[in-house]
Amino acid sequence: MYEALFSIALTTALLLGSPGPAPLALAAVGASSGVRRGVPFLSGILLGLLVAIIAAATGLGALLLSYPNLSAVCQGVAIAYLFYVAYKIATNRSGLSDVSGGEVGFREGFILNLLNPKAYAACIAIFANSSVPDASPVMGAVLAALTCFAIAILVDSLWLVFGGVLHRFIKTPKQLRILRLFFAFLLTSLLVWISTTHILS
Repeated sequence: MYEALFSIALTTALLLGSPGPAPLALAAVGASSGVRRGVPFLSGILLGLLVAIIAAATGLGALLLSYPNLSAVCQGVAIAYLFYVAYKIATNRSGLSDVSGGEVGFREGFILNLLNPKAYAACIAIFANSSVPDASPVMGAVLAALTCFAIAILVDSLWLVFGGVLHRFIKTPKQLRILRLFFAFLLTSLLVWISTTHILS
């Protein structure tokens, strides 16, 4: 059982923790606003992922991906929404000591993963290629889902913390503005490349 759960954890870390738009957006929010003010965005991303995990465990995710046109529409909306997130990061006017500003928050993170077909596909792959010995199908699915979600919390938090570490080195508003524009440029460039290859991760 422990070997199976370790395999699920490793697969999750590789699929969800590798550099992609969502991890890069987390790093960008952490760098732009700091870890504490990036927690709502992280929470939204994780809740959206939880929906994808539940959909994969119950078979609803496979139903979504079985309709290529619907999946393509969702993917297009997710990419467009990520461009909006990049715009919000670039145009955030909050300062280094502001309590709040124009940061992306819970809603943006939740919608991002809720509309992301790749999140559903990754979760389906995790559940399809793993089984938990000595457990009933329901208990096996629950254990796999809990393991997947726990690893997602870890890797997504690490991306946010990575951005937060960069944020700590920012001393002036000008440096903060440059950092925000840099991350917005990185995210936009990645999205342009993804749009041409039709892959959203």
